[in-house]
Amino acid sequence: MDYSTSPVLSHDSETPGKVGTSSPNEMDRTLDLESGTTDELSTPVPGMWRFPTNPDLCCIFRVPDCLREVNPKAYTPQLVLIGPLHRSLIFQARKSRGDITKAKSLGYLNTEEHKKIYLAKFAKRVEGNKVVEELKRKIKEDEDMIRASYSESTAWIDSPDFVEMILHDSIFIIELMLRFNLKGPERIGDPLMDEPCLENTIKRDLILLENQLPYFILEKLFDPIIKILDPSMTMRALIIFYFQLDHKKKLKESSKFRHFTDLYRLIRVETLPEEAVGGFVHIDKMHNADKLYNRGVKFEAVEEEFSVWVKFDVKTGCLKIPCFWADDDMEIELRNIMAFEQSYYPYNAYVCDYVTFLDYLVDSEKDVDLLVEKGIIKNWLGHHGAVSTMVNKFGLGVMDLGSSYGEIAKNVIEYYDNSYNKSRSILKRVYFSNLWRGTATIAAACILILALIQTVNSIIDIIKK
Repeated sequence: MDYSTSPVLSHDSETPGKVGTSSPNEMDRTLDLESGTTDELSTPVPGMWRFPTNPDLCCIFRVPDCLREVNPKAYTPQLVLIGPLHRSLIFQARKSRGDITKAKSLGYLNTEEHKKIYLAKFAKRVEGNKVVEELKRKIKEDEDMIRASYSESTAWIDSPDFVEMILHDSIFIIELMLRFNLKGPERIGDPLMDEPCLENTIKRDLILLENQLPYFILEKLFDPIIKILDPSMTMRALIIFYFQLDHKKKLKESSKFRHFTDLYRLIRVETLPEEAVGGFVHIDKMHNADKLYNRGVKFEAVEEEFSVWVKFDVKTGCLKIPCFWADDDMEIELRNIMAFEQSYYPYNAYVCDYVTFLDYLVDSEKDVDLLVEKGIIKNWLGHHGAVSTMVNKFGLGVMDLGSSYGEIAKNVIEYYDNSYNKSRSILKRVYFSNLWRGTATIAAACILILALIQTVNSIIDIIKK
């Protein structure tokens, strides 16, 4: 959806104090499901559900508990908090201020102070606070639409505080990207630029589903400014360069994304051809990689980065699978994309389908050994058992609404069950599994044939006598 044409919400605003805002009694009323009566909440609090008036605008979600409990760290910011969904963590961090044993809280406080520094530096970059005040005015203008982007109510944040939060968070993101764009080998006194560990942590935090700002407001605020600072640059290009996606995958110019998590999904989904999209079928049966290989199914790695297009050649029995980079960063990235798909794209969950299909293939270290040998899995975790554990946990909590690879799985099983393929695979595995065994088999066959010929000749000679 192109947000430039999105309608502004005209009612049920969550912005306190604005025209059209529900009264406190209306806003704070909740239904008691047991008694069927309504109770009044004294004040709005974080985590309350919101019933959106425009569901298409709602694109930033709280990760469901069924997914979070498998690996909570994968969805929790480690250093920087963006947007309203984790804002309550800032208040908690302030309570523990000075306690250096709580490293995460200290990190949150440090980045909050860093946001103020970046705001001052950005104001200097754009020659004054006048531009910053104009940005604040634009945020206020689109406040309803920004609030509508979140699945949870943000009514507990007063309008002035909400505008300030969006201002500080958005300027932090842009100033960070501008600095990265100009980054050189020399140290500049900014720990987020000088320390690679912090830089990587920030970049990882910025793609978490719960840690997002809607892209439309970033583009509206900063695209004109970036074009003035660098006429060859756009907001979109700056983001793609910061996440280092430009040399890995070219996005279509017409492609739209709603936030950074959606961007990381988009670069994967765009690898799918139109004819491969759709046709969701439940996978009723699938074997692991070792079983399939022993029955004659071949495995081939697709080297295209970010691809999620699985293919199967029914004639040759070759299953072509995109490479899976097994490391901590990739797990966090995929988990957040999958959580986003479960909430926003439940019937177009192509990344979930790819990861779930890989889960079917991996049951044990033996399967990982095979897929690593074939180049399908790139293991950066060390022990193959760690990869098996990671992949097997990906599907936990994911709803099965059918897979775009259902037909492929069906074709693979039909190939597996074919009696001719079964006999051929047994022959190959038992008698031609390697060069020496194959040579011995041929030699034995030749000896058997020669013995048979000699026996026949002897019989013929006896008959003639």
